[in-house]
Amino acid sequence: MLRNKKILIGVCGSIAAYKIAVLVRLLVKEGATVKIIMTPAATAFVTPLTLSTLSKNEVLYSLATDSSWANHVLLGRWADVMLIAPLSCNTLAKMAHGLCDNLLTAVYLSATCKVMLAPAMDEDMWHHATTKDNIEKVKSFGNLVLPVHHGELASGLTGEGRMAEPEEMITYLQQYFQQNNSLAGKKVVITAGPTYEPIDPVRFIGNHSSGKMGMALAEECRNRGATVLLIHGPVQQALPPHMKTISVQTAQQMYDACMQAFDHTDIFIMAAAVADYAIAEISGTKIKKQENELSLTLHKTPDILKQLGALKKNHQILVGFALETDHEKENAIKKLKLKNADYIILNSLQDKGAGFGHDSNKITIFDKAENCFEFDLKSKKEVAADIINTISKKIHA
Repeated sequence: MLRNKKILIGVCGSIAAYKIAVLVRLLVKEGATVKIIMTPAATAFVTPLTLSTLSKNEVLYSLATDSSWANHVLLGRWADVMLIAPLSCNTLAKMAHGLCDNLLTAVYLSATCKVMLAPAMDEDMWHHATTKDNIEKVKSFGNLVLPVHHGELASGLTGEGRMAEPEEMITYLQQYFQQNNSLAGKKVVITAGPTYEPIDPVRFIGNHSSGKMGMALAEECRNRGATVLLIHGPVQQALPPHMKTISVQTAQQMYDACMQAFDHTDIFIMAAAVADYAIAEISGTKIKKQENELSLTLHKTPDILKQLGALKKNHQILVGFALETDHEKENAIKKLKLKNADYIILNSLQDKGAGFGHDSNKITIFDKAENCFEFDLKSKKEVAADIINTISKKIHA
């Protein structure tokens, strides 16, 4: 699983750095290509000579020497995975706040690959509120944080904060690469964001959807080897790179784009917040303010998910979202059956930190057998991983 994989290891100043020699040896034995970056503090715990000998590659620990410059951008793009182990409390804080004062942090900020973190610190540091906040922040960036262990610490105390063992890190890397290819060869269409239904040339009916959840899903599918088409309404944030996108404004335009793409799709995820109603007669000129009330006649927009469910073939997987304010479970299951979807992802506006505009979300997934999978409040990147993990299990069952 690790043969020919490019692993970039970042080593921080911690007594646990001595274990990295074992890790490097195991990776090389597995057939991986290993390059290593160290912080200056890490060189006091394990020598660059030791790690360069084991990895068969030069170990870098400075942005520049007298004769050359370490190209942190190329290093960050070279790797299939970057593993920072041990991750010290100091480097964690820098990563959480975008500080960049050494080669390791420069490479981290330039990395385009998955970043795994193996923390190592004393128990009191590990449980400090600042450390907890920093861990959550780096998780929200999409980094994978390996669990720490309970045991004897460098201080002589016993508690939580021990770095994961090298053999465990090998297992996490193997699982990542196995998961990373779980959608290889699959064609995925994802919708994201709101639709805007015009009233006149100036005004429209819309909603507060940011498109963040749909974009996180698109990135997760792309990272797992799928060919992704993202159909999005009006969104303000940058679109994910390296995928085809179609921009639409109205529910009818989104319907048309979805119908055109559906036949050639393996997985279709309707994460967009499509307007249920549109203006029956759109004014060609701006409607002037009147003394009396203004009445607008609305008509139903096409039910995209229901139409896709009617067209769905046995090999296709259809996923819908249900944003509810009351009777959440009953409404989600009802939608699952009426739309002939394979999964419905339930969001509740009653959950703090979930819903439109947030960087986090809290979901419950229902499948066709009405199995219920509940998840805690997480970043939308982590939520996307939970959703795709659930779908992947069905594909590879």
